Amino acid sequence: MSHHNQSLSNGLSRRTILLGGAATAGLASFSPFLTFRANAAPNVGELQLVPSKPNPNGSIDKLFLLKGDPLAAPIKRIVAEDGSAVPSPVLKAGERRVLRVLHFNDMHNHITDMHKKKGDTRRLAQMVKLVKEARSNAAKDEAVLFVSAGDDHTGSIFDELMGWSPEEFAADAGYRAYSAAGLDVAAIGNHEFDRGAELLKKGIDTDANFPLLSANVHSSKHMIRDKDYMSAAIAEIKGLRIGLIGLTTNIDTRVGQPEDPTLAVERPLKAIENLLPAVSDISDVVVILSHCGYGEGKHASGKAATERDIGDGDFAVASLASKLSKKPVVVVGGHTHTKLNAQGMDENNLIDGVLITQAQAHGKYLGDIALSIAADQGRENWYNSVTLHPIKKSDKRVKADDPKYASLQQVGDWDSGFEESVVVPLIKALDSKLAEVIGDVATDSLGREAMINSRYVGENALANFMNDAVVARSATFPSGKVDFALFNATGVSSGVAKGALSFKAWYDVMPYADAIHVATMSGRQIHDMLQSNVKRLLRPEEVAKTDMSGFVSRGFLHFSSGIRYEIELGNDAASSKAINITLSGQPIESVLDKTFTIAINTYMALGGYGEAWNSKPIGGGVKGDIVSFDLRKLNYDHTGLVYRNEVIAYIRANKEISEFNGGKLDGRLTIR
Repeated sequence: MSHHNQSLSNGLSRRTILLGGAATAGLASFSPFLTFRANAAPNVGELQLVPSKPNPNGSIDKLFLLKGDPLAAPIKRIVAEDGSAVPSPVLKAGERRVLRVLHFNDMHNHITDMHKKKGDTRRLAQMVKLVKEARSNAAKDEAVLFVSAGDDHTGSIFDELMGWSPEEFAADAGYRAYSAAGLDVAAIGNHEFDRGAELLKKGIDTDANFPLLSANVHSSKHMIRDKDYMSAAIAEIKGLRIGLIGLTTNIDTRVGQPEDPTLAVERPLKAIENLLPAVSDISDVVVILSHCGYGEGKHASGKAATERDIGDGDFAVASLASKLSKKPVVVVGGHTHTKLNAQGMDENNLIDGVLITQAQAHGKYLGDIALSIAADQGRENWYNSVTLHPIKKSDKRVKADDPKYASLQQVGDWDSGFEESVVVPLIKALDSKLAEVIGDVATDSLGREAMINSRYVGENALANFMNDAVVARSATFPSGKVDFALFNATGVSSGVAKGALSFKAWYDVMPYADAIHVATMSGRQIHDMLQSNVKRLLRPEEVAKTDMSGFVSRGFLHFSSGIRYEIELGNDAASSKAINITLSGQPIESVLDKTFTIAINTYMALGGYGEAWNSKPIGGGVKGDIVSFDLRKLNYDHTGLVYRNEVIAYIRANKEISEFNGGKLDGRLTIR
């Protein structure tokens, strides 16, 4: 096989990869999956095909939503809501179409990245320019589809426009911008639920002019499938019918929260097994928006510096899809922040003829898949071209004669009308929040590089400050002052520079939406938790071969100053031990039966998902299948308070972060 990358505006004029696969039988004019029944709700094993309005700024000519429960049983019939016959796939024998899928994933609200010295990187506006060019230059037989594979929230200051309750809601910045950008459809990612399903619903209702898809999210108290989101949809563009299915990771989605106790996520493979055959039968091509992660089971890629638990990842999804359908199927992935097919087709991402792709994260790339599809020939006679288009960074300090200049964002690289009419008003709404000085940093030892490089290998000065701040603030908690606090290492996302500290600078340190849950633990349970924690340390012999800026998804925890201990490394993780443990100055052996209170952030209280504080093996590259301590089983007082907000309140009250008020190493953890 050979491959060739194309510019975004050229369509698929040169088709260079032929994907082998078994031929499928010709589509009948009336499929066995298709029937109709007037004005009746779907039964078990049925879905209703319901007409809907596509995003007026997008490309879809006709949009149909598939309503019903895809998890109760395999879908045997698709019925029309109004009693009319469900039309068969559009392509006629001998016809061919090109489908262009322009995609991104894990944007995490990096719509525009703002920087005082380098200038603003207009990520989404650059994509809008490229998408508009693709649509305007498309040939008569070329359909252009613009999609997101999920995680469109949590990660930038724009999140703050959502607030923390429906009353505080101002805008869902991501969905509002996507609607104006002409996005056609998006999957629901795990971080969509970080502020709760009630706020997600508010964002969808207010700002999403496109369908949200997940076939395996169910039973939310606040969001109703078939009303607020769908399991699947059918889009028609230029005579091509495209089946669309959304999947959400069942490993890392925040379920079990008090405000939405019934929210659940089924295994993605169950949803695909039940749903894909019926969707495929009424489609010319199927696009699976899979926010499940690249790989399968334990896998390392993208943002993971070591192995993490993926579960039913894209390898498994593609493999099963290839067995369930003979039609062309593409898996547009997300969740793991993996850069795939940047130089054209990587044959490792082609599983039994099903293509997998992903565009890293944070708007760094716009993915581009172009498929030439022939009617009645399934995957036997279809061609594709794949690539990633880099989104240029801004650095206005670089002069025009610098060799780097051409690779950086310049005037004309983005859609200025979109930026001015859509993004600038959102930024203005944030101006006061962004610029607000919440305190001063009185030390130069808490910079980003130092904090990122130390968070997995031992004591971390900024984590010390954060945990001690929460203990101090707990004097104001309704449940009373806590003895200790903890926070996971992956939640320390940056450092702080000496000088004035803005809200945005602290937001960059703590971008995740964690509440505070106060657990009651015995000294014996804390002892066992620490023994589990020491086995998660990134050991000295691992550091040199680990990208310290990536996520080491082992769930290593940092603690407030009342918990002090040493780590005896041993020969490997399994033999490492926590020794000389003291709790509030007392040897732990003397307080094993005493009870303590400890503030725990949401992610850890819910078991750390892929970071395994849930009785599953630790993972993250730790060898030996070491069973983890289960933080989920503790008794909790769910305070409703936000971890980041309490730390900010502490900074404001103290007017600074300094060595004097906790921003330092104090020997609470030593390694020998």
